[in-house]
Amino acid sequence: MLAYTMNVTDAIADILAEEGVEHLIGFPSNPLFDDNAAEEAGIRSIVVRQERTGAHMLDGIARITSGDQVEAFACQHGPGTENSVGGIAQAYAESAPLVALPAGYSRAKTNTDPKFSSLVNYQHVTKTTEQLTDPDAVEETIRRAFQAARNGRQRPGLVEIPKDVFRKEVGDIDYEPTSSTRSGPDPAAISDAADALLDADLPVINAGQGVHYAKAWEPLKELAELLEAPVATTLNGKSAFPEDHPLSLGAGSKSEPRQLNHFVHEADVLFGIGCSFTKTAYGITPPTEDNTLIHSTNDPGDVDKDYQSDLAVIGDAKLVLEALIDEIEGRIDDTDFGRYDEVTSEIADIEEAWLDDWSDVLESDETPINPYRVVHELDQTLDKEEVVATADAGNARDFMAPFFNVTEPLSYLGWGKTTQLGYGLGLMMGARLSKPEKTCVHVMGDGAIGMVGMDFETAVREDIPIIAVVLNNFEMASYDTPFSGNYAEFAESMGGYGERVEDPSEISDAIERAVQKNEEGTPVLLEFLTAKYTELSRPDLE
Repeated sequence: MLAYTMNVTDAIADILAEEGVEHLIGFPSNPLFDDNAAEEAGIRSIVVRQERTGAHMLDGIARITSGDQVEAFACQHGPGTENSVGGIAQAYAESAPLVALPAGYSRAKTNTDPKFSSLVNYQHVTKTTEQLTDPDAVEETIRRAFQAARNGRQRPGLVEIPKDVFRKEVGDIDYEPTSSTRSGPDPAAISDAADALLDADLPVINAGQGVHYAKAWEPLKELAELLEAPVATTLNGKSAFPEDHPLSLGAGSKSEPRQLNHFVHEADVLFGIGCSFTKTAYGITPPTEDNTLIHSTNDPGDVDKDYQSDLAVIGDAKLVLEALIDEIEGRIDDTDFGRYDEVTSEIADIEEAWLDDWSDVLESDETPINPYRVVHELDQTLDKEEVVATADAGNARDFMAPFFNVTEPLSYLGWGKTTQLGYGLGLMMGARLSKPEKTCVHVMGDGAIGMVGMDFETAVREDIPIIAVVLNNFEMASYDTPFSGNYAEFAESMGGYGERVEDPSEISDAIERAVQKNEEGTPVLLEFLTAKYTELSRPDLE
C-alpha cells in the first residue's frame, strides 16, 4: 500500500510496481522512461527500436504466463502513439492483456486538429480507453485499466496521459492492487452439454487459447480421455493438448493436418472450449449440417457471432471442463464408450498416410533448401520440453503449424485472426524475458525481418537470447517481390551470432549450435537459403 505525496509520473510508476509489473517496454519520450521513474520503482525499462515490437513483447509475456503477468507499455505522444497502433491492435485481436500508458498532447491541445488522440483512435483496439485529465484521479484511472486487462476476456487497457499532467503534484496515494476473478458456468448449461456429449457417436473437442489462460490443460486431457474424443486446437490454442497424444488431431490453420480436417467433419458433436469460433482463414470451420455445436467461452459476445451454436456454456475454461467431468462421471459407470481403439487407430492411420505423402518435401535434399525441410529439422532437433516456438505471418506460419509438433503447455504461441509481419520476434523476446530457462524460437521470412529486423539489436542490448530463424528465398512469399540481404552478417554486426546455411545436411548442426549459443546468453539468427516453395495444401495428395 502506498501513502505519500508525489507527482503523477512517480505515482504511476509506484502503482505499476504495486500491480506486480516487472517490465515497462516502449520508446521515449515519455516521463516514465525519461525521468527514470519506472527504474526507481524497481521496474525494468526496455527501449525498443520500433514501438509495435514493444507491444508484441508485452503480448508474449502475457501469453507465456497464461495472462497472469500484466505488464506496461509506454511511448511518446503523437508519432509514438501512431506507430504503436499495430502492436496494441494485435494484442486486442489475440486477447492478450497489457496496460498501455502513452503520452498525449497537453490538455489545451488535445482536441486540436491534426493532433493524434489515443483517447479517440484506440477505442476499437482496446478493452478500455481513458484520458487522465485530473491528476487526483490517477489511482482510480490506472486501476480501471488493470481491472479490465485482468478480468473476463483479457485485452489491453489504455490510459493516455497528457504531457502537462505527468509532472502535476498529487495528494496522498493509497493504492490497492487489482485482482483477477473467474466465472463459473450455469449448472443447467453443463447438464445440457453433458447430454449432448454423452449421446454423441463421435464427439470432437476444439480447444482454444482460453484453455491456456485458464491453465486447463489437465482437465482438457481428462475430459478427452473420459469421452474417448479426439482433440483439435486452434492456432492460438496450439500446445493446449499434447500433440503426441493418441487423441491429438493437431492445430487448425490455413494448412492443417489431414486427420484434423477429417474428424472435424465426421463429428456429430463439436465442442469448442476456450475459443471464439471466429470465422477466419486461420481456424477451424465448424460443419453446418447434421451436427451439434457446443460453444464454451468466457465472452458471451462470441456466441453466435459467426457460427450459430446449439448450446452455449459461458465461463472460465477450467471451471467449465471440471464441471463437465463431474457431471459426466456422475452419470456413467466405470465402463468405457468402446471407441478409443478405433478412433486412435484411425487418427494414426490418416496421419501416417498424410506424413508419407509429405515426406518428399519434409526430408528433401534439394538446394536451395526446401523450407519444409527446415521445419522438419527444427521439429526433430529441438527439445520439446524446453522450447517455446512461434511462426510469423505468411508462409512461415503455414510451414510450421502442421509440422512442428509440441507436447508441453505454452510451448507454442500461436495466433489466429490478424497478424502483422514481424510479430514473432517480439513474442519470443517477451517469452524469453518471462521464461529465461526456455529456448525461444521464431520462424520468419524476408518480409517479416524487413519489418522488425532492427529489433534483433534490442535482443542483444537487453540480453534476451532468442533464436531467429529466417527463411530467405529472396522474395516476399508468393508476391514475386524481390528482396535481398545477408541477414546472418547483419546479426553479427548487431553483436549477436549469425549463421547462413545453404546445405540441407547442415541444418540440424546449425540448430544445435544456436541452442548452445543461447545457453551462453547470445541471441542467434539462423539464415537458411530456401527455395521459392509456396505449395501449402497439396490438393493432388488429398
